[in-house]
Amino acid sequence: MLDSRIVRILQETVGKENVSTEQADRICYSYDATQQRFLPDVVVHPGSPREVSLIMKMANAEKIPVFPRGAGSGFTGGSLPTKGGIVLVMTRLDRILRIDEENLIAEVEPGLVTEQFQLAVEKVGLFYPPDPASLKFSTMGGNVAECAGGPRCVKYGVTKDYILGLEIVTPQGDIIRTGGETMKGVVGYDLTKLMVGSEGTLGIITKIIVKLIPLPEAKKTMLVQFDSIDGAAQAVSSIIRGKIIPTTLEFMDATTIDCVRKATSLDLPESTRAVLIIEVDGDQDLINRQAKRILEIIAPLGVISTQVAETQAESEALWQVRRSVSASLRKVNPDKFNEDICVPRSKVPDMIRAIEGISAKHAVPIVNFGHAGDGNIHVNVMVDLKTPGEHDRAHRAIEEIFAETLKLGGTMSGEHGIGITKAPYIPMELDPIAVTYMKTIKRALDPNNILNPGKVFLEDQ
Repeated sequence: MLDSRIVRILQETVGKENVSTEQADRICYSYDATQQRFLPDVVVHPGSPREVSLIMKMANAEKIPVFPRGAGSGFTGGSLPTKGGIVLVMTRLDRILRIDEENLIAEVEPGLVTEQFQLAVEKVGLFYPPDPASLKFSTMGGNVAECAGGPRCVKYGVTKDYILGLEIVTPQGDIIRTGGETMKGVVGYDLTKLMVGSEGTLGIITKIIVKLIPLPEAKKTMLVQFDSIDGAAQAVSSIIRGKIIPTTLEFMDATTIDCVRKATSLDLPESTRAVLIIEVDGDQDLINRQAKRILEIIAPLGVISTQVAETQAESEALWQVRRSVSASLRKVNPDKFNEDICVPRSKVPDMIRAIEGISAKHAVPIVNFGHAGDGNIHVNVMVDLKTPGEHDRAHRAIEEIFAETLKLGGTMSGEHGIGITKAPYIPMELDPIAVTYMKTIKRALDPNNILNPGKVFLEDQ
């Protein structure tokens, strides 16, 4: 536990009501979506950048580890307090500071929930495209720290493509601003891009300047069932080769479809071996033409059936197929390891077949779905951790999945980050010289290694 003097300094900085050493509160902030647990010494809720700065100055002087946290929805343990210390919960800083409709930008605080921001800008006819699956509870700061993606990134890109500037508190407690409000700017090194995706290891985000775009007039959703994963993958390539970039191209493989079929009353015939959910957006005439052309392009590729939504309600009904996946997985096994590999989209069928082989080899069920438009596959290794040997079997399968991913020219993390769960596999993807340069940056910015220590790189890497 921390010395009572340190706790008193924290209370004086943010107020007694915003500091807790109670066991129940510490447990609440000891885990994330990985379900691993590490108990912090104290939980602190700062209310301003100045308070964050004062905390970091004290922590740096005292060499106390600090773990920034948003909603704790990460899948790789990026916010876990693996060395005790201070969990710095940023959710009090949750305001939209301004929406500039003339310059198409907004300034927000890191604790703002992503969906709340999206709804606010859409009310004034603007659009913030990044849409991670956790958007109803994940925070903007967490999205920036992880460089979150989501289904719409095939057309619109990921979080880093919409961050123009940041206010950052450094590990030493300095407050700096990176980037700005302009679409161009090449003065000095691009510290904004360095911070985006750095998983809270280089600085704590206290303000975010976001680029917005006009809200599309309309959208059209289609659900297409295929008799093979190859047909679905070929459909993705053919659509894009036909000069149409859909908003989303989501896929489910045969194993996923079996899960959904068992858990819901949705009509998915036994002959269906892959499903694509295709959505286009833009002005009404354009999306009607695009939808018609897409159906023409994919018709020869083993299509079993096609449903086209004509209303918002029908669109929601089609998306229900995709949203029912996570809940249905527990029918397979009670526990899961959720990986998010990414391969060139033409290699998706090869990757799915390789995963099927790995699943059979290790006798571990593996369920695959994700963003076919950019080759991002969510690989769910389903296990029962109460069964002896199951944990080790799952990790042997995961290592082989990563190896096959890299062989196909992919990456072992498309949007979930590295945190602690993927850190052991870093040497599989990054060469030692690249890792050395990254560690040099970390040491330069955080010489005492107090900010989110132990994340991304293992201590002995």
